[in-house]
Amino acid sequence: MWIEENNQLKRSFLFKDFSEAFGFMCRVALLAEQHNHHPFWSNVYNKVEISLSTHDAGNLVTEKDHKLAQAIDKLLAVSTK
Repeated sequence: MWIEENNQLKRSFLFKDFSEAFGFMCRVALLAEQHNHHPFWSNVYNKVEISLSTHDAGNLVTEKDHKLAQAIDKLLAVSTK
């Protein structure tokens, strides 16, 4: 689940291994380009952490962040089927 804290929408994702985590990041990168909205993120082995906020709105959480988060969730749902 996404949580909102410190003016960011955040979520951590765990995968089987680094390859799956990196593949997920590549798919999220393509989504971010489509949404013209790019996350702060980190990756260590099988864990990916994503934080979203809208720079143009003073680094606050906006509808733009929620839409990208929903798209990421849909991507994850499709890739785990």
